[in-house]
Amino acid sequence: MSEVFIVDEDPLVRGALSIVLGDEGFKVTSFVDAESFLNAARWRTPACVLIDGHLPGCSGLELLKALDARRYPAPIFVISGRGDIAMAVDAIRNGALDFIEKPFDPATVVTRVRDAIRARQDLSRDNSILARDFHGHERLSAREWDVLERIARGASNKETGRELGISPRTVEVHRARIMEKLGAKNTADLMRIVLGRERSHHSALLSGRH
Repeated sequence: MSEVFIVDEDPLVRGALSIVLGDEGFKVTSFVDAESFLNAARWRTPACVLIDGHLPGCSGLELLKALDARRYPAPIFVISGRGDIAMAVDAIRNGALDFIEKPFDPATVVTRVRDAIRARQDLSRDNSILARDFHGHERLSAREWDVLERIARGASNKETGRELGISPRTVEVHRARIMEKLGAKNTADLMRIVLGRERSHHSALLSGRH
């Protein structure tokens, strides 16, 4: 049974999410503060995490940093009733998979959780078409790799979002971060960098000399 961690001080939110996720077959473990969540998250990894963006004494962003969310193996959603675009971008930059704004439809949250878990389970880098050794590859987070793989395959932001269980807006944020980290001027330049076309062309020229 897949386990989902919920970190929220509001008992109504915890209760509503626990009911709908439980009805879908998930094991739900709830936490009311950052400390108890971190203690659990450091010795066991759930299938997904839902974090309130405004916890008492510790913001969702601070919790993402404390968890080292960029390297955490489970997808993480940040939830907030006072969220805006700037907070969404900050959450994603600090390792969140996506951002969910209150008030929300619990059934929709279940769908997004299920899609995110499935995307993580289905992801296999053994089938990657990326060169994997291009300049700057070590700067990309696991989630940026997921997005980049789909960009390389020609998927649109909407298609990429559907496959990964995130919003097209979040895909745009990841795409911008990827371009920035790799120093790509445009999509064509990005593809040249990550698919190794420049190296392949150079190798072909060298081979033709023999």
